[in-house]
Amino acid sequence: MNITSRHIHAYLLLLPAFVFLVGFTHYPAVATLLDSLLSTPRAGRAAVFVGLENYQVMIEDPNFWRSLRNNLWFALATIPASIVISISMALWVNEKIRGRQFLRLSFFLPTVLPMIAVANIWIFFYTPGYGLINQILQAIGLRGQNWLGDPQLALGAVIIVAIWKEAGFFMIFYLAALQTLSPTYKEAAQIEGASSWYFFRRIQWPLLMPTTIFVLVNAAINAFRMVDHIFVMTKGGPDNASSLLLFYLYEVGFKFWDQGYASALTVVLLAILAVVGLVQFFVLDRRTHYR
Repeated sequence: MNITSRHIHAYLLLLPAFVFLVGFTHYPAVATLLDSLLSTPRAGRAAVFVGLENYQVMIEDPNFWRSLRNNLWFALATIPASIVISISMALWVNEKIRGRQFLRLSFFLPTVLPMIAVANIWIFFYTPGYGLINQILQAIGLRGQNWLGDPQLALGAVIIVAIWKEAGFFMIFYLAALQTLSPTYKEAAQIEGASSWYFFRRIQWPLLMPTTIFVLVNAAINAFRMVDHIFVMTKGGPDNASSLLLFYLYEVGFKFWDQGYASALTVVLLAILAVVGLVQFFVLDRRTHYR
């Protein structure tokens, strides 16, 4: 087989994946960008080119800025908390302790539960009056709260659910990374009399950085594509206090049927995720992998 035939053979093997990549990733992204420059088609009126009008509407839309601000707070709360908790759980279940298989299963169980089921479970926990959390608070003499109905508490309540569900998923990656580390590191640290905290800070944490970058990027993407829990638990309320960017996009596109504006929101969301990916590739990834 000559070189030309080998190249053709290689491209034919790549063709199915390329078709799916273009059809389900690149083409929708380009089509969405073009739709964001058009008006929303109505009955008897086709879409027309409006340029950046949809983006101008977005700049002047207080609900968009409220959703974006909520999403930033949501990301700032869920990302570090999920990473810290997942590392702690991985370090714990990586030790030779009794019942660690059960602990691993318990920590990972929220991940395999459907998001809608998780949301409904936590609705019961948060229910005013007879919800589990309020029952515990009342049992110790504290006043119960309307967790999902209070604008000051709704976003925080959803953040707790997201952390609870994601930490177990990220734990699996850290646990796999810990099990690839040579046991000689720990043996040498014990011989030198290093404490567990010093061993983690100086040895384990630096070696876990590639996994941390992977988890960090996935956590950031998850933070900006959260919609299921919001839809079931709060529907963005009360008074848009828990509305996130993707949920607001869903409302604009499928509740108000404003296709042009929803496309503009999608472009902004894609731009945010692209920035996250570029930062990971050009900044974090190059400073993490040891050569």
